[in-house]
Amino acid sequence: MSLPLLAYKPTTQNHRVASFGPADLDEDTPYIYRIEDAGSPGEMQQVIWAAYRQVFSEHATLKFNRQVTLESQVSNRAISVRDFIRGLAKSERFYNTVVAVNDNYRLVDICLKRFLGRAAYNEAEKIAWSIKIGTLGFHGFLDVLIDSEEYTAAFGDYTVPYQRKRMEGRPFNLVMPRYGYEYRDKVGTTTTDWRFALEQFYSRKYEMRQLREGDPRKFRSMANAIAPTPRYAQRLSSFEIDYMNKVPKRK
Repeated sequence: MSLPLLAYKPTTQNHRVASFGPADLDEDTPYIYRIEDAGSPGEMQQVIWAAYRQVFSEHATLKFNRQVTLESQVSNRAISVRDFIRGLAKSERFYNTVVAVNDNYRLVDICLKRFLGRAAYNEAEKIAWSIKIGTLGFHGFLDVLIDSEEYTAAFGDYTVPYQRKRMEGRPFNLVMPRYGYEYRDKVGTTTTDWRFALEQFYSRKYEMRQLREGDPRKFRSMANAIAPTPRYAQRLSSFEIDYMNKVPKRK
């Protein structure tokens, strides 16, 4: 018996409207891809590419992320765009690159952005959906999310999900799915990005403030700066002396 989704309320009144943002079409207005508008193989490929971009957050469809069987089925109208999105999200590639490297709260935030086109309203919504992941597993949570009334009202069966509520900042599909300490250290971002160096500087500064007055650790850096370089006595072995050069030569 699965637990019902916990009730949560939107944080602001803006969450209650269908959409908010610029009324005029500009570069921030998303292009909507529908399978009904695909009248040629080229246009169908654009729909498929848009689905990959939305699910995998990439600007070029990577070869190892492609699901050829699902592409063939949606191209032949054997499955709907909703089922194509569901299949991409349940693929092994999505699990390895997104699901396995994030905790449940972060995973909920990513999936809401990718599949409902909006960020989580608040922490209460993240908790409610994370309980679904804990009780139903990721695939069960995904089915509930994609089959929800909100998804049906926003995208239906034949529209690729897109970012519906964007006020500022980058589009959702430009945000990397994982950016934890382990991944940053692995790719070397911690040592190359000045923001992480600044964060470490202020963290160390805060730690120093917590030390009591007179604590030797507060003067460690100063002591290291003025410490003289140690000089050791020269070691000389008798085997290293060239005695023949020491003997004066006759003129």
